[in-house]
This record gives sequence, C-alpha cells and structure tokens, in this order.
Amino acid sequence: MPLKLAVPAALLAGLALLAAFPPYGLWPLAPVGVALLAAAAHRRRPRAGAGLGFLAGVALFAPLLEWTNLHTGYLPWLLLSLLQAGYLALLGAATAWVSPLVDRHRAAWPLVTGVLWVGQEALRDRTPFGGFPWGRLAFSQDTSPLLRLAALGGAPLVTFAVALAGGILLTLAWRDWRQPAGVWRPVAGLAAALAAVVAAGPAVPAGVRGGGDTVTVAIVQGNVPRLGLDFNAQRQAVLNNHVDATLKLAERVAAGTQRHPDLVVWPENSSDIDPLRNPGAGARITQAADTIGAPILVGAVLLGPGEGEVRNAGLLWRPGSGPDLDQVYTKRHPVPFAEYVPLREIARMVSSEVDRVRSDFVPGSTPGVLDTGVATLGDVICFEVAYDGIVRDTVTGGAQLLVVQTNNATFDAAEARQQLAMVRLRAVEHGRAALMASTVGVSGFVSPDGRVDGATGFNTAAVVVRQMRLGDGRTPATTAGVWPEVALAALAVAALAGATVLRRRREVDPG
Repeated sequence: MPLKLAVPAALLAGLALLAAFPPYGLWPLAPVGVALLAAAAHRRRPRAGAGLGFLAGVALFAPLLEWTNLHTGYLPWLLLSLLQAGYLALLGAATAWVSPLVDRHRAAWPLVTGVLWVGQEALRDRTPFGGFPWGRLAFSQDTSPLLRLAALGGAPLVTFAVALAGGILLTLAWRDWRQPAGVWRPVAGLAAALAAVVAAGPAVPAGVRGGGDTVTVAIVQGNVPRLGLDFNAQRQAVLNNHVDATLKLAERVAAGTQRHPDLVVWPENSSDIDPLRNPGAGARITQAADTIGAPILVGAVLLGPGEGEVRNAGLLWRPGSGPDLDQVYTKRHPVPFAEYVPLREIARMVSSEVDRVRSDFVPGSTPGVLDTGVATLGDVICFEVAYDGIVRDTVTGGAQLLVVQTNNATFDAAEARQQLAMVRLRAVEHGRAALMASTVGVSGFVSPDGRVDGATGFNTAAVVVRQMRLGDGRTPATTAGVWPEVALAALAVAALAGATVLRRRREVDPG
C-alpha cells in the first residue's frame, strides 16, 4: 500500500476501532479496524509498521480515554493515551515483521493477525504497574454475536475471533482484482470462513451454570453532590444519599409496593468515612440495614493497616449485628497514580496532581468471595472487572453472583458504559448473573447471556430491584483460565519466529 494511503488507513483503523466501543457500539467496525491496520503495515519495515501502529493507537485511545482528562487536566490523559498507543506500535511492527510469512502462506494470514492481537493485549494487560486492559477488542463486542465465545475462552478468545475476522477481511481484499480468473473460488472460501466465525458465537450455549435458587437484590445508586475529583468532599452527604435511598426503599417494601430484597448493594465510595472507626457513619449504615432488614454490601474506605495507609473495600453490614469483619474484600489491584503513586518523587516532577493522592491504597491479598447468607458473592471493585484473573478467582472460589462496585463520579457516562460492557462479558464468560452498582450510574443487572436489565441513567439517584438466579457450575472458560491466552500468545511468538527464519533465508539467498 502506498504510504500516502497507508497513513490515512492507519488513522481510519483507529477511528473504526473507537466506533466499535460504547457509547457508539458499532461492533462490526472492530474487524474493519483490524484489517485496515494490518493492510497499512503489511510489507513495510518494522519501524514504519510501528509508526503506523502508533498513529492508529492515538486515533483509538486519545478519544476512548478522554474521560480521564475531565478533572485532572490534559497531561495524565495524554501520557496514558500515548502509552497505550505504544502497544499498537509494537503490534504494527510485528505485523510488518511477519509479512514474509503470510505472503508465503496466505491462508495463515487471518490466524496470524488474530494471534498477534492476543499477544499484544496480553502484554498491555500486564505492563507496566499491572497493566491497563481498557480498549481490548473483546470489550467492544458486548452486543455482538461473538460475545458468547467468552464462555469458551474468555476475553482472549473473543479478541482472537474479532481479529481473525479482520484478517479474513484483509485476505479477501488483498488481491489483484484486475485479474478475475481464479479469484472467486478463494473469495467464496474466505467469505464462508468469515460467516462461520460470526455464526460460531450464537452456537455457544449461554446461561446460568448449575443454576439454583433465586435471590432478590437491590442496587442503591445514591448519587453525589457534584461530579469531579472532589465528588466526596462532602463525604457525609454521599453516605446520607445512600442511607436515605435505602430507607425510602424500606418504606416501599413496608407499603407492599416493592419486593423485599434479600441483599442490598451499595457502590464503591458510598462511605468514604470509615464506618468501623467513625461511630456516626456506622450508626447510619446500621439504621439502613436494620430498617430494610437485609445485609448491605457497603463500598467503604477503611483506614490502615499502617499509618497513612487506606483500603478500598467491600464490607458486609448485617441487620441486627452490624459489620461482619469476616466478610470484607479489599481491592487487590489499586489503580496506579489514582489510588497509589509509584515512583512518587519522579511522578511529582511530571505533574503535581499526583499529590491529590495523599494516602496510598494498600492492595488486598484474597479474592472477593463474600458469604452473605443468602448468596455467595464474587466482589470486584471498579477497574478490576477488566482483569481476567481477578474476576475468575471469585468464581473458582465459590461465587454464585458477580458484583462490581464502582464509582464513576470522576468520569462520564461513556466510561460507565464501557465498564458495563466488561460486566456483560464477565457474566457470559463465567455463566453467572452479574450486577454493577455505581455511585452516579450506570448501574444495572446483567443476565448470564449478557443481557442488561434495569440500567440506570448517569448523574442521578436510583434504586433498582431485581431477582437474580444463583449459579454454581463452571464454564469451559472458567475451567481453562489463562491457558487459551497462553496458547494464542505462544502462537504469536511462533509466527514471529517463523518470519525471522524466512527473513534470514532471504538475506542468505536473495534470489
């Protein structure tokens, strides 16, 4: 492809990928974006492929992550976007590097494209500081028929299927159409392969694994006085919002207009006043739990264990007895530069905004498996839903329902909807009903086949009550764990090694 076409193709690739994600939700454009980037980088030097991949990455991540600059300024957003674009630069270089391999074995082009994307995401999901999986191809497919593939191999298999479809599109298009003789047979074969990929998703059964009893769950979205980094400057007001909304729910239950919940879920940061150390905050939560007559999962900031340290926790508060200290989950993956600051002295030289994080959040060490008495919950907090292993650990630990406690008050509706798309994938992946409880929205319930029910608006108060079916079995994805990703990433390494061998042979014998 001439460079004057490759540059706009790379930019269009990033924009097509962007449009596939919420809030746009044009999921068929994801394979188109994959195909455009692969076409732009094909047969180029790795350095040129990296440059084109970087352009695609900027076009994707800068607008996708725009919500990170709403209250922190442009610098953190810019640095994060450029860092994420760097991984697509690596993908572009890898795509250019394997060009001799796919030219020699054209039928392998879709497979190679698919495994390179999985390998790139595997790296990006883990580095640096534990990685940042936002913008994975799999998370763009929440309304796609490919979503059900998550039950077989989790997010890596969905990403592979999307990239495989993009590779098929590319292989279909990359030919000399001026010479039609003999073209239509491979075109028909590739078109049939593309149709088979798309049809594979709906063929996967989805639903509760080992479905059992149902429980009635209430999500309380209390809202905050104002959006922004200082959303909880009025911490008592945020706590009061959630208490008062729960008390109003209890009034409706007493009047017979609302089903009595077996469990109430409050979001992350619903009590940034430590209720274990502040008697007033504890008394208000006790009032809410006793009045509604059901345990409340409270999103709380707890002080300690050390001086100047805090924990982001899900804490079960029972009616009649108060906090159950045996049922506490501490967030295992605090967000770097938001909940803790690595390399603080160096980070301060880049931006003084890091000093807004006055106390570093301490990570927990155990999965969020909480026994409420009516159901065993798999609790993850905020961005943790993006990490495969953190969610899976709760299911293998016995979780019957998946719960995502989050606070979107420092972001916007686009970020909340992107997060809800991840919850949908997790529900299908593990065959579990799931819910997302947010301070400001979007909150909602998700069935094990990925459908959303009772979704709330953004920046509003709401209470939603639904029945949820408990699950206790395992999907193939839950059983397999990380191994599908390992296998696909290993194939990516094998493709790069194979291309290296071909390149060395060319150097020895240019003829």
